Parts: sequence; structure tokens; C-alpha cells
Amino acid sequence: MPNSNAKLHSNHRGGQEAGRRELVSRSLQSAQHCLEDHDFGTAYAHYLLVLNLAPELKTAVKETFQFTLFKWAEELDSLARIQDLFNCYEQALELYPNDEVICNSMGEHLFRMGFRDEAAGYFHKAVKLNPDFADAKENFYRVANWLVERWHFIMLNDAKRNLTYLKAIENAVRSGCKSVLDIGTGTGILSMFAKKAGACSVYACELSKTMYELARDVVAANNMEREIKLLHLKSLDIEIPKHMPERVSLVVTETVDAGLFGEGIVESLVHAWEHLLLQPK
Repeated sequence: MPNSNAKLHSNHRGGQEAGRRELVSRSLQSAQHCLEDHDFGTAYAHYLLVLNLAPELKTAVKETFQFTLFKWAEELDSLARIQDLFNCYEQALELYPNDEVICNSMGEHLFRMGFRDEAAGYFHKAVKLNPDFADAKENFYRVANWLVERWHFIMLNDAKRNLTYLKAIENAVRSGCKSVLDIGTGTGILSMFAKKAGACSVYACELSKTMYELARDVVAANNMEREIKLLHLKSLDIEIPKHMPERVSLVVTETVDAGLFGEGIVESLVHAWEHLLLQPK
């Protein structure tokens, strides 16, 4: 009897596998017919079924799947079915999470719809996945020109200003301020000043996704990614101990632009004083 049961189970598994192969084969044929008829939505659905049933075919059908996705996305865009479009890209990125071409295409749709910060994130990921991907690099630089304010470049090249900040941070750290929060870190320059000055704990927050990613790259390029904790948050949303284990002894910021109060600096500093900074005894 045991041998008989084992044989039944084996036959059942064999039947399931044969059925799976048959369904995959038919779906592939149907997808091809749909593509020939320019029925991209149905073809896309068939490819989703194939890839979920037979993930071992991901490499073999990758280019055709991409083509189908992009064509179907164009139709959805023209029909203003934006949520359906994003759902398709989310499904595609679940199947191909490290595909730079799909990431870049998602970024292009987001950029056209006005979601520039989100688009920059996808372009940046595409470039990270393939540094030689020319289209993604061009797209990232283009959106960065929209998102990175010109005064960032002026400030970064202001040697006198930067030296003044450096000396002030060094003096504060030497006087006993060993934990530092950098509000609106931008490129991360003040955080790196604090760490080089000898601060034990350095935290930095940045609301802009583009600047946050840029700060991560700059900090990593200076071998400080393990020493500076970067938070993609507005300073007003930082909570202790959720985001930082304790209050800091020094807050630094360079969010004061030519307009002085143009970036909500007063509100940010008041919040930091009340909730994030150690209070004098």
C-alpha cells in the first residue's frame, strides 16, 4: 500500500508539471498572437502568467516582456489610466527588481506627470544598476537640474563660508558636543565636517529624495556611510527613539538661503530645540 500511495503522488506531481508546461506554452503562444494584433494589454497579462508560473523563463522572455510593458504603458498613459500604469510597473519591478531599463522607463513616466523627485529616484537606481546606461544618466542629470537649486553650487564653492562652518563645528565638538544633527543636509558637507571634527554620533536629515540620494553617494565616496546616519525625513517628523536613539548635543544647518526664512528654518529649529536637542541643565 505505501508503494501504491507513493506512485499515486508521483503521478499526481507529474500531471501537475505537465499541466503547468502546457499552460505556459499556450500562454506564450497567445501572448505572441496578441502582440501581432497589437493587443498589448492582453499580451502583458499572458506574460505575467507565464513569468509567475515559470520564473525560470525570465531571462528568455525579458526583452519581449519589456517591449510589451512599454507599449501597454503608452496606451494606459494615453487613456489617462495612471493608476493602472503604475500598477503594471510595480508588477514588472517585482519580477525584475534590478532591471535598469524598466526603472528608467518608470522614471520617464513619473517625470512627464510632474513627479520629478520620484522620477529622480528611479533614474538614480537605473544608473546605479548600470553606470554605462546613457539614457538613464541623461535623464538623471536632466531631472537633477530641475531639483537641485542653483544656490547649492554657489555655497559649495564658497571656500570662506565653508571654512567658517568647519571652524565653528570643530569648536563646538571640542567643547563637548559629541552628538550632532544636520538639518537639511544637502550634499552632507556639514555632517562630514562634524564627523571629521570628532563627533561620536552624526545624524543628517534631508527631505528631497534627489538630495538624499546625492548625500548618500557623497558620504559613501568619503568612506563615512557607516559613521553618518542619513534620514530621508523632514526634521519636523523625526522622532526619538524611532529615528534617533537620543537627543543630540548640537544641531547644525545650512538651510538659510538668501531669503533667510525662505525654507521654514525657524519652525525647524524650534522643533529641534524642543524635541531633538539636549536641554541645558
